[in-house]
Amino acid sequence: MKTSIIKHLVATTAGLSPLALRIPVGIIFAAHGAQKLFGWFGGYGLEGTGKWMASIGIEPGMLMAALAGGAEFFGGLALLLGLLVRPAAAVLGFTMLVAILSVHIGNGLFMSNNGIEFGLALLAVTVSLLVSGAGRISVDAVLAERLEQR
Repeated sequence: MKTSIIKHLVATTAGLSPLALRIPVGIIFAAHGAQKLFGWFGGYGLEGTGKWMASIGIEPGMLMAALAGGAEFFGGLALLLGLLVRPAAAVLGFTMLVAILSVHIGNGLFMSNNGIEFGLALLAVTVSLLVSGAGRISVDAVLAERLEQR
């Protein structure tokens, strides 16, 4: 039973296309997560992000910052490696949906107004990866091949 669940999570019939999505979007998510968690790349770190989240009504702020930052940082790394891409994409997609609905939706479409444009694009990529899996060049593909040999 456990093996069949793992087989489903890592299985992919996609070729190279997911790689073109995974690499840039993995970098974007990991960098945004690092801003939230560690204050890297000009971010506010966990405390600053937590205070900001609390100020806009996302409570408890510190916990929500840790969850969002952790999802983005570790999910981004998972996309880069091609490791457990489907679960990572599901968590990242949920994170983007929350960001769109709680922060950006009242600002319209365009990024110049802090609208939903960028979050929507990231959501679309995560949904695509959830459906396709990691693709041929990934840790998931290697794991799937090894599980088939069993």
